[in-house]
This record gives sequence, structure tokens and C-alpha cells, in this order.
Amino acid sequence: MFSLIQYFHELYERGDDPWKLRGGWYEQRKRSLTLALLPRPRYSNAFEPGCANGELTAELAARCDALLAADLNATAVRLARERVAAEPHVRVEQRTMPAHWPREAGPFDLIVISEFAYYLDAADLDTLAACIAGSLTVDGTLLACHWRRPFDEALESAGAAHALFDARCGLTRLAHHDEADLLIDVWSRDARSVAQREGLA
Repeated sequence: MFSLIQYFHELYERGDDPWKLRGGWYEQRKRSLTLALLPRPRYSNAFEPGCANGELTAELAARCDALLAADLNATAVRLARERVAAEPHVRVEQRTMPAHWPREAGPFDLIVISEFAYYLDAADLDTLAACIAGSLTVDGTLLACHWRRPFDEALESAGAAHALFDARCGLTRLAHHDEADLLIDVWSRDARSVAQREGLA
């Protein structure tokens, strides 16, 4: 029987950057797109589950007053803590989603679901969507970013996961980036566009 914990354990045993998050242009570009699609320049209290070795965490830290990152893998948590060691406003914890959703740390005005929703089955995705909906502030932002191509360990497609968030979280979609490899969607409880927020439209 497939074990997600064992899968990530074996990945990190082979190296501390199993997805080439540090040096690969694909990952660098994806982080730039992710940050550019956020509708606000800064957030008060953000949550990033599935943080891996903390490369996106480090860049989100520059946009947040407080940031909680989490991963189910102990090696990933250690690496992410090392990556953001100079950022006192960032915490990294070992948590399994959605079972250990940090309700006590919310509400959050930013939740970033990057590259892990497709590992969840339909029931856990439903629970995750409910956790998101129950934890966002009245003007909160949800960003979801996922690899689109099929792989053996994925229980859901990126499209299916994003469609569920769209249907279940009660948010307005503000941005949609769609290409062969990558899907990014941004939703908010504040339905105004970036230009509207700045009084330009």
C-alpha cells in the first residue's frame, strides 16, 4: 500500500532538493509567477502548507509580517528552517494536512497551496477546502499552484483540485494562469481587481 510519508522519506534520502527547487529555471520562474499573481503587496498572517525545503517560503517571507510554513517530512522541515533562519517572523512546523490544520494560528489573510493538493484523496481535499474556507480573513487570498502533468503518486489532477477549491471555498477567482506544465489560480474574498484596489478602475 502506498505511503505518502514513506514516499517523501525516500525522496529526501536521495538528496535535499528532490525537485530542483533551488537551481532549476522551471522552479525559479514558477516562484516568480506565483509571487507576481498575488493581488496584494503584503500580507499580515500567511500559511504555506507543503513547504518542502523552503525555497518559496523564503520568498514569501519578504511579503508577509508573519508566515507559518509546514511540511509532513522532518527533513523538509529542517531544511526549510535552515533556509529561513534569518527570518524571525517565519515559523516552520511538522504537520500533516489536512489533519493538523493550524486553526489556532489563524485567521490567515494568505494561504498558499503549492504542489501538494494532488497527493490528497477526494475526502481529504474536501476537508482541506473546508479548512481554507474557515481560516481566511474577510479579505483573504488563496493561491493554488500545481504541476499539470500526470505522475504515479498523484491521486487527483491539478485541474480537479483547483476546481474543487473554486466550488467549495466560497471565493472569487481573481487570476488564472494555465500552461502545459503548470496551473496557478488565485481567489479572494475581496472581489476587486488589483487596479480597483488602487483606485485605477
